[in-house]
Amino acid sequence: MMTALSQPLTLPCGARLKNRIVRSAMTEALADRKDCPTPGHQKLYQRWSEGGLALQMTGNVMVDRRYLERPGNVVVEDESALDELRGWAQAAKSGGNQVWMQISHPGRQCPIVVNARPLSPSAEKLKIMGQFGKPREMIVDDIEDAITRYANTARIAQKAGFDGVQIHSAHGYLVSQFLSPITNRRTDEWGGALENRARFLRRVYAATRAAVGADFPVAVKLNSADFQKGGFDLEECAQVARWLEQDGIDLIELSGGTYEQMSFVNGTEDDRRESTQRREAYFLEYAKVVRQAVTVPIMVTGGFRSRSAMERALTEDGIDLIGLARPFCVQPDAADALLSGASENVGIEEDGLVIGRGWLGVNTKSWLAGLINTVSRVEYYVWQMTRMSRGLAPMSEARMNAIGCFIWYVGRTTRLGLQRKLRR
Repeated sequence: MMTALSQPLTLPCGARLKNRIVRSAMTEALADRKDCPTPGHQKLYQRWSEGGLALQMTGNVMVDRRYLERPGNVVVEDESALDELRGWAQAAKSGGNQVWMQISHPGRQCPIVVNARPLSPSAEKLKIMGQFGKPREMIVDDIEDAITRYANTARIAQKAGFDGVQIHSAHGYLVSQFLSPITNRRTDEWGGALENRARFLRRVYAATRAAVGADFPVAVKLNSADFQKGGFDLEECAQVARWLEQDGIDLIELSGGTYEQMSFVNGTEDDRRESTQRREAYFLEYAKVVRQAVTVPIMVTGGFRSRSAMERALTEDGIDLIGLARPFCVQPDAADALLSGASENVGIEEDGLVIGRGWLGVNTKSWLAGLINTVSRVEYYVWQMTRMSRGLAPMSEARMNAIGCFIWYVGRTTRLGLQRKLRR
């Protein structure tokens, strides 16, 4: 059945995607204690590859072993695990899709179990239950080293057989920290005016492009806004998108939020408006503004569940690609179901996750309850990915208690972090 979702898309670099459905990045936390890909990555990504999608993004692949988004991240800073990376890439595109590596540095969003003194543009501490240490303000040598690391990781990804890379510049990670006035208090050439705050991202992109060549897809995941007072906003996002288009970017994926305002998990206040509910996607209204600023392909991730909403976004709102993440954790063949017309909705099993009083039985307006609910919502899907990495089917009817899920996350993260330290 030929629909807007099934139409191919050719990117500025010349690469061609077979349809408009992308599995957006989700952290898998499946690496071994040496930070290398495992057979679990191959099983999980092959299962997704068999489901009809055009492209899948890997979860956070770190460019620097000293700083992780969480224990269990794959790290690529040299070619020591090239064979494992090749096996992962081959499995991930065995179904005829492409696979791109998402390359990232956590900056201050590095848990204390990994590093108690992370790096950030400025020494602004992340205040979340003592899980993150006070960062050290990066000196210029740190900045130049990080830029080189992004490019090197992209070069290795290309050599290993990945079809493209995505520079993670959203969700409060290092590039996002440079872009935001909240986390970038610098007064040198890397801070202040937006042009200076965007310098790090543009330099990372330029170094990455130089490392992989003109024909290799390079994308950016960009916050439409931080959704924090005084943070990176939509107008600034549109301007950064213009600069990226001038620089030659192939795709911009729009998201939003940081660890302190997790809009990429829960949506925003505006998502409760009737008009936005009809549109489903969390960041679609913001993407329409960015679309007016650029012609480069735009992808929106977050909130899509119905085929009709996806089709409208493609045909009426100027969006080029539909990003799905959590639905693939409970329905790995979601793309086939949408493209064939077998399903109007995907990921509906996750409605079993009643996030309010049904999970905790307490008022979720409390800060602690809200944090536990948000973390637990993320970790439910990590748990589902862990199941699939072992060759098991996702448990579509599963209902997990939020506190139990939160404890699972803390225990697993601590265990993986300690194993990693003992390895050294």
